[in-house]
Amino acid sequence: MPPPWWRRAYLAVLRLHDTVYRRTNGRIGHRIPGLPPNLLLHTVGAKTGLPRSTSLMYARDGGAYLVVASRGGHPRAPGWYHNLRAHPDAEINVGTMRLAVKAEPVQPGDVDYARLWQIADRNGRGRLKTRQSRTSRPFPIVVLTPQNSSLASNSSVT
Repeated sequence: MPPPWWRRAYLAVLRLHDTVYRRTNGRIGHRIPGLPPNLLLHTVGAKTGLPRSTSLMYARDGGAYLVVASRGGHPRAPGWYHNLRAHPDAEINVGTMRLAVKAEPVQPGDVDYARLWQIADRNGRGRLKTRQSRTSRPFPIVVLTPQNSSLASNSSVT
């Protein structure tokens, strides 16, 4: 088990990463050497109605983006997941490309769950399996499907 200061330092680095990703509009933060790619998810708060954003590790399944509501193995689902359940229309930045997306949660009992879990965990280099071992809460996978939108920029990132 890492020392107590390690988690605080790790969370501080994540907050800094989120800030840099947002403030550079995706020019910095999409890819960090040695880590899976990140997207920036823009949601509307379920309770407040205020705009929210967070960076998340993602995987691809065809044209869709997969994010997993793991919250690092915490017993409760992350806030962004509750926001998407209340307001499934959202936006993402993948690098500098901004897209309108529709969110669809996939639960462990759903037909596609095992296949999507394998894609997401392989992309995350086993991190999801490790996080899942920390809690009995099953992690929903959220499929973010791009919608036809004028939001998409001319750049493309895979």
